[in-house]
Amino acid sequence: MGDAAGAWCTLEFRVAGGAWQRAPLSSCQGMRFEEAQPARSFRFEKGLRSFAGWWYFATAEAHVGFESWLERDHLMLMDFDPGVRAVSSQPFWLRWRDEEDRVRRHAPDFFARLADGSGVVIDVRPDSRIPTRDAETFAVTAAACEAAGWEYRRVGELDPVLVANVRWLARYRHRRCLVPEVAAVLLGVFAGGRGLFEGAEMAGDRLRVLPVLFHLMWRRQLAADLATPLGASSVVHAGGSP
Repeated sequence: MGDAAGAWCTLEFRVAGGAWQRAPLSSCQGMRFEEAQPARSFRFEKGLRSFAGWWYFATAEAHVGFESWLERDHLMLMDFDPGVRAVSSQPFWLRWRDEEDRVRRHAPDFFARLADGSGVVIDVRPDSRIPTRDAETFAVTAAACEAAGWEYRRVGELDPVLVANVRWLARYRHRRCLVPEVAAVLLGVFAGGRGLFEGAEMAGDRLRVLPVLFHLMWRRQLAADLATPLGASSVVHAGGSP
């Protein structure tokens, strides 16, 4: 496939206001798909095996849809990643004809815009849930993304400890948790590294300080080892984000 995918694949997508557009893949490289409206609607009916919802993507201050808990967790981690600037869900329909000349289509789960301006198309599916037909779909999607100059990722299960830690920090992702005068004290207290509760108590009343501390950790201004369970004795130190 490779570069040829740009000639025989087309995209269907919804722009601001909900109007549909259709164009060859080769003419869509510069589209801001991180701002696209979902190409297909989410199902919220009872009894479904998956669970759909909306995630408040704090980085872009926008709500982004998901269709499973695993999609939500990947979306959460992208929100936590300082290298990701914006994400849309179900950004477009990719259309092509297979080897038997049948029309096929696929709506990837996410389109992410990175800090360096590049684009990433993401499908969320565990390794154990990829039948042959879906594997072919992902292969076509990967080829189309290569032709368009986008990175393609098919992602699956996540480390449960990392997810649990980031899920906790995500409770404090909203900017309302930031108290500038408390944040300034915390950045000084943890500059050389110390226990989470120890540093929080040095900065003031723990109940008032902890939401600010977790917000700074969400923003990567403070950091800890998130590969182990986050707790009172976790060592917190200065992070890498300004």
